[in-house]
Amino acid sequence: MMLILLTACAQETTVPPAQTEPPAPTPTPQPVTQQPSPEQPTYSYTAPLTGMGTNEPVDHRPIMVMVNNAPPARPQSGLDKADIVYELLAEGEMTRFVAIYQSQKPKVIGPVRSIRPYFIQLGAGFDAVMIHAGGSPEALETLAHSTTYNSVNEISNGKYFWREKFRKMPHNLYTDLDRIDKAIADKGMRDRSELPFLPFLPADTVITDGAKAETIQVTYHSLNKASYTYDPESKKYLRFTAGKPHTDLVTKQQLSVTNLLVIAARHKILDSEGRREVDINGPGDGYLFQQGKVQPVIWKRVNGVIRAYSVTDQKELPLLPGNTWVNILPDKPGLAKELSFQ
Repeated sequence: MMLILLTACAQETTVPPAQTEPPAPTPTPQPVTQQPSPEQPTYSYTAPLTGMGTNEPVDHRPIMVMVNNAPPARPQSGLDKADIVYELLAEGEMTRFVAIYQSQKPKVIGPVRSIRPYFIQLGAGFDAVMIHAGGSPEALETLAHSTTYNSVNEISNGKYFWREKFRKMPHNLYTDLDRIDKAIADKGMRDRSELPFLPFLPADTVITDGAKAETIQVTYHSLNKASYTYDPESKKYLRFTAGKPHTDLVTKQQLSVTNLLVIAARHKILDSEGRREVDINGPGDGYLFQQGKVQPVIWKRVNGVIRAYSVTDQKELPLLPGNTWVNILPDKPGLAKELSFQ
């Protein structure tokens, strides 16, 4: 504590002699009360796909929903509550979202679209119940003859879905987790699951490794671009699509991402419809973006899940607690032309 002594300057005169005021009394130091630092909340459980603490057990089986990303389907509903979202090409140059739900419950999910074989692979890694509206012949055949995969197809299970009037078909099909839970119960599917292990950093981690990466642009096609801008306050990346904030239709909030993994995977056109085969097993090149920093990675699918590994020591890179988005791009022309950041 700084003590201040007050003194008066002597006045120079001939008569009478100058006098000096006595020094002011020294203030008595007051005791300083130490404010206790706020305690970090403690939780009984950890959500396995986000690493976030919770006081409720999070052991129910994940739900995977195929979500439309065509311009007439935007803004979508429920992507903000997904633990993990994969974005990759379906037909033509338009992407589709594979949204994995386990720890949060959105009010509405959609618009729901069709499934492909490589989307099935992504969902199978989480033992997820797969929600879709139709699919490619190969995907439907795979689901029909599988003894391990569970799915709910709107084509034959319309009562678990609905169509909104403010959009035109096929961009107006929606569902919610209450309807999906009822479908699981009606069909006698398992509602519990052993989930894959994902490594997470402590909640107070500050990322220091890596180059600066506060603005990111991902190009699937000249007419199909996504971008992310880092927000230091929330420590998340805010998503933009076609140059505009990508928001949720219900909450009106801009989509945000804690962990962003951008990877290149082998793509192959299969037919005149533009259907693809996508190698989601790897290995391949990629970049992991966290807290405004980026690290080059090698990615590969291990224990059913796409993971990022250090290019220097080949160790798996842990995630920050929060949601994760994975942008999967074709390996030709490759990330050098499809991805930019600064």
